[in-house]
Amino acid sequence: MKLKITTVGNSAGVILPKELLSRLRLDKGDELHALETPDGIRLTVYDPTLAEQMDVAEQVMRRRRTLLNKLAQ
Repeated sequence: MKLKITTVGNSAGVILPKELLSRLRLDKGDELHALETPDGIRLTVYDPTLAEQMDVAEQVMRRRRTLLNKLAQ
């Protein structure tokens, strides 16, 4: 599905068609979480618990970068 980026005030936004919102069970005002994946960006329904866990994981990965690189070898 092709989507267009539009101007929203001083920012940019993507308009989600009504049928896509319906399929995803989303409504105006719902929050989404953007996850960076090897294939691109994945949008999911915002889950505060998952967001907190992702923040903790990112902190650990930053602090333990050298160790994680050695483990990956």
